[in-house]
Amino acid sequence: MVRKSVLVFRELPPDQLARITAVHEVVVANPRKPAERPAFEAALPHAHGLIGSSHPVTPQLLAQASQLEVISSISVGVDNYPLDALRERGILLCHTPGVLTETTADTVFALVMATSRRIVELANHVREGRWDRNIGEDLFGWDVHGKTLGLLGFGRIGQAVARRAALGFGMPVLYHSRRPVDMPELAGRAVHTPLDRLLAQADIVAAVLPLTPQTRGLMGAREFGLMKPGAIFVNGGRGATVQEDALLQALDQGRLRAAGLDVFATEPLPPDSPLRRHPRVTALPHIGSATHETRQAMAALATTNLLQALAGQRPQAVYAGGA
Repeated sequence: MVRKSVLVFRELPPDQLARITAVHEVVVANPRKPAERPAFEAALPHAHGLIGSSHPVTPQLLAQASQLEVISSISVGVDNYPLDALRERGILLCHTPGVLTETTADTVFALVMATSRRIVELANHVREGRWDRNIGEDLFGWDVHGKTLGLLGFGRIGQAVARRAALGFGMPVLYHSRRPVDMPELAGRAVHTPLDRLLAQADIVAAVLPLTPQTRGLMGAREFGLMKPGAIFVNGGRGATVQEDALLQALDQGRLRAAGLDVFATEPLPPDSPLRRHPRVTALPHIGSATHETRQAMAALATTNLLQALAGQRPQAVYAGGA
């Protein structure tokens, strides 16, 4: 096998890095770290493969990588990559679907539970020494079981959330997607529903959408205005699918009871963002797939994709919209 040049732009577990260095020349340089940016830029023109995540590969950056054959993203989402430019040059884009489905669904449903039962707020009530008597109705939460869950997006993660809701908590599930999905195990329990009807009927709306031109800013003032008074909104997909100012307005006006957010339009969340401290918001630092087991599995799949592509084989997980 011909040794090629690989640029690792986010740290890999040592065992996966060793798989690559055994057969290729490797530069590890994270461009998000100022001290490593020069090494990243110097390695780009020679790289046949890129592997990493959480850094936008712009068309301008891609133009510097004249030898590039494959990008292996340690993620399922591909909104950080210029899809048209990759297709034009025949560069493969690989990602890691499947291995993070169940873990991300766990996180989304954890946000459903946390917002409904006010878990973080009441844990802080104890931590701050304010629990000195039985709590009153002003601190009661709301049931999750039996409530109607509306899912925006019904891919792997959406379906996994639906199973948890319908089979575990007896929740009727409405879902909005481009087309109905046949799930025999959820027959009669999950119903393909137009967006406006879903928003009007669901007690809890959970977004698990990828970021596309069609989904960017999908949830705005009109959409939040259609939701039931006292409904809860959860986002475990992509932050930019939500107009955050409209979400804040719906919370401040009391139309929405609470929001649980794992993703934001800008990440990390800016220090001055009202979402950091809003009393009705449970905010997490984008932890959807952040478990030891899942991140290891994602790195392993991304490494396999990279090595297969550089060996001239069809990788295990090529993004369907890629080359």
